[in-house]
Amino acid sequence: MKRLFTLSLVFLALSSFIYPEQRPGKTVIIWQPSHQTDTGKDFNEALTCNAIAEAAMKQKPKLNEHKVWSLNQPNLHHANVGSNTVVEHTSAVIYGKLSGYAYEINKANELNADVFIALHNNGGTNQHAIWGFIHEGDSYEAENKELASRLVNAVSKATGLINKGVLFDSWTGRNDYVCKNTGKKAFYSLDENVNKAKYRVLLEIGDMGISKTFLADPENQKKIGQAIKIELVKWLEEKGMK
Repeated sequence: MKRLFTLSLVFLALSSFIYPEQRPGKTVIIWQPSHQTDTGKDFNEALTCNAIAEAAMKQKPKLNEHKVWSLNQPNLHHANVGSNTVVEHTSAVIYGKLSGYAYEINKANELNADVFIALHNNGGTNQHAIWGFIHEGDSYEAENKELASRLVNAVSKATGLINKGVLFDSWTGRNDYVCKNTGKKAFYSLDENVNKAKYRVLLEIGDMGISKTFLADPENQKKIGQAIKIELVKWLEEKGMK
């Protein structure tokens, strides 16, 4: 009996050596799907983008990845609506409550995010396309542009969405959220003064008008998420960050 017990322990030890458990790496990946439910007619951007994020997270290999999403979280303002470029919807504290965006970024910072990927759908463009956005003026601008460009290209190739390249968050020139370093209008979630992740990109995937049917298709959502994850893994491996 004692011999049998000893052999069992040896077998378990050898099994662990031969088939080591795949553990997520140290690099922290954050997925931030849109929480906006008020965009487009008969279209829910939050659910579409969440499905893309979930598909990305399910795609192998498993990374040290997390989702930050304010939808249905209590005691927040603008938790399911709002713009990334409006002070009232982002940095403002209203009746002692944080915004949905602030909740998400705080969660990402608590998790010590290294890579932050925001997922949105565009609107009013009349273009079946994909755009990448990065924050203008911080020290990782070039690296963020490379990452965003690669993700945009990967999704374009996998889906046929037109590759519209990478733009600065100041390019839209809309609303009133401003980066204190540059004095230019910016996306709250990409601002290095708010989001402590080194790498921060935002993807505008399709147009909620012309691409509505395409974006609502679960197979397309899965295809988009997988394409993003596969290219992200390649980029991480090249940088020695996986």
